[in-house]
Amino acid sequence: MFAYIKGTLVCKCSDYLIVEANGIGYKVFTSISTLESAGRVGEQVKLYTYLYVREDAIVLYGFLTQEELGMFELLISVTGIGPKAAISLLSYISPSKFGLAVITGDTKTLTKAPGIGKKTAQRIILELQDKIKKEQFTLPDGESGKEDVPEKYNSTMSEAVSALMVLGYSGAEASRAVSKVYSDNMDLETIIKESLKQMIK
Repeated sequence: MFAYIKGTLVCKCSDYLIVEANGIGYKVFTSISTLESAGRVGEQVKLYTYLYVREDAIVLYGFLTQEELGMFELLISVTGIGPKAAISLLSYISPSKFGLAVITGDTKTLTKAPGIGKKTAQRIILELQDKIKKEQFTLPDGESGKEDVPEKYNSTMSEAVSALMVLGYSGAEASRAVSKVYSDNMDLETIIKESLKQMIK
């Protein structure tokens, strides 16, 4: 229903922001990372939003980046993961680290978030890895491009592509972004972070 809300930051509370836009104050629940980075009261802010509807509640969630919103939407699609657990993960793990944890099967990173036990972390990894496996992606190979794709693609680069796909990007989009930023001296998380910056441009 709402793609984003842009307005004046009126209030920063423990787990939500109030943003005034066109005379209406929107109560937007969010992660600690967005709360800390949203700026000062009185400043302009833009939040990418998700309207969560169930029988007994209608709640608006919002995030500073589309990557955080994408991670939130993916998490609540996992069996047994509700908005509170998703917000907990978003508060302690960046999208790049989350994508890396899923594709490497790193349950320890996910369980650092309050309320996320080992079984829940395993379920998140299993379900989201399965989503990646169902998607097909190809290397970006423009008219002259294949010589520009490193031999190492099948290991580090393909893992980076998979991590971006965890965050909701298509295989083709992820492949293009990774190919633009890849360097032999970059570790996997750095490749993912730099690729996300490419997506935002």
